[in-house]
Parts: sequence; C-alpha cells; structure tokens
Amino acid sequence: MSDVVSIGGPVEEIDGELQLRIPLDAGGRQLIECSRGIANVQGDFLVVVIPPWLAEKLGLFPGSSVVVHNRDGKFSIQSNDPLA
Repeated sequence: MSDVVSIGGPVEEIDGELQLRIPLDAGGRQLIECSRGIANVQGDFLVVVIPPWLAEKLGLFPGSSVVVHNRDGKFSIQSNDPLA
C-alpha cells in the first residue's frame, strides 16, 4: 500500500454501538484492504464498529472527533479531541 490516507470525522452512536462511517468517495475505498475483519462496506460507507474496550482506551464517545489512517498498511484510529 503506497498511498497513506488520513480522514477525520466524528464517532456516531447507531443502534447502541459506536461507529465510524467513512465515505468511500472521501478515501474510504483506500482503507478497505487494511480494515478487513474490523469494518464492512454498507452502501457508500466503510463502517467500523468501535468495541467498548477500544472506546474506553481511546476516550471515545458519541461526537468524539477521530482521525483514521492506513500508515504502515494498518488501519489506525486516533482521537482528534484536544482533551482526550
């Protein structure tokens, strides 16, 4: 994977789960390969469900701002909130 993609956005609560919904047209297509097993394509979005243990570790909650990227060929989520 030669192109590093970084995308920022909010964490959403949908059906009681924390999720990232990454538009495929905004770079989500480039994240599909490195997110196998933790994400799936739903319509025009790459959807990542954030497990409770990870949300707690990263200090994430509905409305948190995060950045995802594929640096080193791995899918990574980082808080983008200044107080996290």
